[in-house]
Amino acid sequence: MPLPQNREVPSLDDHALSRGFRRIVSGDPQGRPAWVRALEEGDDEGLYGPGSAPWVVHGSLTTLVGGIRALLLQALHPAALAGVRQHSRYREDALGRLAGTTRWLVTLTFGDSAAVERESARVRLMHGRVRGTWSSPDQPDVERTYAADDPHLLRWVHLAFTESFLVTHQIWGGAIPGGADGYVADWARAAEPLGLADPPRSAAELAEQLRSFDHELAGGSAAREVVRFILNPPLPLVTRPAYAVLAAGAVSTMRPEHRRMLGLPWVPGLAARPATGALLGAMRLALGDSSPSEQAARTRLDRLASLDPDWAVLGD
Repeated sequence: MPLPQNREVPSLDDHALSRGFRRIVSGDPQGRPAWVRALEEGDDEGLYGPGSAPWVVHGSLTTLVGGIRALLLQALHPAALAGVRQHSRYREDALGRLAGTTRWLVTLTFGDSAAVERESARVRLMHGRVRGTWSSPDQPDVERTYAADDPHLLRWVHLAFTESFLVTHQIWGGAIPGGADGYVADWARAAEPLGLADPPRSAAELAEQLRSFDHELAGGSAAREVVRFILNPPLPLVTRPAYAVLAAGAVSTMRPEHRRMLGLPWVPGLAARPATGALLGAMRLALGDSSPSEQAARTRLDRLASLDPDWAVLGD
């Protein structure tokens, strides 16, 4: 499967790139849809707060690479893949699906407790509708059932997101409060409202649980079809060269056996990773150090602190 092999960082028009990527990940031309503005409201910190590992990792542009990697990794599980192909409008509304995933990630990271519960309820309702059958590539005549709210499948999706955001931030981001263990333990709390009772709480547990899925993973034509779309989505022209660099960076971090199953070429890290790092650095200059979502959350916390100075000490 061909993968764009951009070795050089695309030239950047700061304003065009800013508008393009904010529109892609949020679904809003200004990067501030109603659900982002709503993060200014609320009565507490929510699951996390400034200085927490999820604020640092999910507030970083490395999530652009981590998100691509997570989608590629998730496609390796035939049941998860069947759910995407049978229930998702990823071809007709790829950017809308991305905006929905971004909404979940951002709200659970930066929202207050009420927003976290509302968003978790929205996702649980969506998961409750996603059911069907799937067949593995090596046993195409054997049908099995799946449900998106099955804890086993929820675990796979959580593991793919957690590892992908962690790995990409370790390569292209800064220090993480509490290190890898701190991030895995903190982000585990976001999986519990979706029905996952015992997510991994350390980097070692994350690796162990990922390995436990090895015998369930497969490639095949269906997975490769979805992967082709992930690598070549219908993006605005101004963002396509940059996306090609981010995608190459994401592929360079994947395990060789996973790349082979998905038909992905070997992408030398010595070429892809510096280019990805340079691009992310240029984008930070264009977009600023904090996202609109983090800014909205800080507005909420500043308001709460102004109402109760003692709360600022507890919430710091």
